[in-house]
Formats: sequence, structure tokens, C-alpha cells
Amino acid sequence: MAALPRLVCASSVLLLLWAGFCSAVCVEVPSETEAVQGKDMKLLCISCMKREEVTASTVVEWFYRPEGGKDEPIYEYRNKNHEFPSRFSGRLQWNGSKDMQDVSITVLNVTLNDSGIYTCNITREFEFEIHRPLFTSSRRIHLTVVEEAGEDFTSVISEIMMYILLVFLTLWLLIEMVYCYRKVSKAEEAAQENATDYLAIPSENKENCAVPVEE
Repeated sequence: MAALPRLVCASSVLLLLWAGFCSAVCVEVPSETEAVQGKDMKLLCISCMKREEVTASTVVEWFYRPEGGKDEPIYEYRNKNHEFPSRFSGRLQWNGSKDMQDVSITVLNVTLNDSGIYTCNITREFEFEIHRPLFTSSRRIHLTVVEEAGEDFTSVISEIMMYILLVFLTLWLLIEMVYCYRKVSKAEEAAQENATDYLAIPSENKENCAVPVEE
């Protein structure tokens, strides 16, 4: 029994170590590409630093291109946040991390006119003793804004499985009820037959049916 608490403690320690390890790892996850009208939409832009041990200054530029239009600057981070005058004025919020690996922004109160291509440009200048190399990367998000959120395929499958399970449980319950009813009915029929047979015996023979008691 003493091995169980040890196992639980060991599992907890491993879980904490794994969580700490995962939190330090940078993963370049793609952004979602569908937003719902009237909701907030986070435009995810992650650019993991290749040399985290080296100090670097980061410049982030966000552009928006409507269908059939050209790129126009909407947001910039260059030591401080700056929002350009555009259709998004007052609706952009910085969601970047302190280490500047996550340089995402959020569009507040999304409208149908916000559909288009969003580009996130990242420029890093690493501060070496001898030289200061520049590294650039870019992310594009093709965003589509819909009036209502469509049903997720996973949720549809889950709902179908739930209904199938309910039907199966209902049928199983009905089968169990029929089985129990037939079992009770047979027991009652057998009891009635035994009672009928006993009543059919002549009264003088009933006394002989009594089991003798040994002294």
C-alpha cells in the first residue's frame, strides 16, 4: 500500500517538470483563419528566436490587405506600440509576450469588412560584440469573417455519438424490462400451477403429504 502514495508523488513531480519544460518551449502555432462578426479575434503571430541567449531588438509590423487591394500598415511595435490610422482605429490590441516571440494582436468587435489578408513582419537585430546581423520573418493570415459561428465537425460527431448512445441505452432498458417481465410472469404461472395441483389433491391425501417429523 505504501507504493501507491510514492507513485502518485512521482507522477506529480514528473507532471510539474513537464509543465515547466513545455512552458519554456516556443512553438510556432498557426493562427485561426475564421472570425465571427461582433466577436474579438486574435491574430496569432509567433516567431521563435533561434538564439535565445543573445540579446536582440525586435521590430514588428502588421499590414492589412482587403480583397483586390494593397497592403496598408495598421500596427507597429518599435520599442513601443503604435497604431496607424485605418479602419481598425481603436479596435487593435497588443497581445505580444515580453520575450517578443509572440507578437500577436487582437482585432476587437470584428466586422464583415475585416475579411482579408493580414501580414505580420518581424525584424530582429542581434547584438553581437563584432557585428549586428538582421533576421526577418513573415506570417500571413487569410481571415474570413462570418455572421454566425458554424458547428465544429468534432462537436457534430460528439452529438451524433451521444444520440446513438441514448438509443442504445433505451433499447437495452426495454430488453431488460421485457426479460424481467417474462421472468416474473413465468414464476407466477409456476406458482399458480403448483397451487392448482395442490388444490386438486383430495383432502384425505393432503394429510399424507405432510412431512413426518422425526422425534
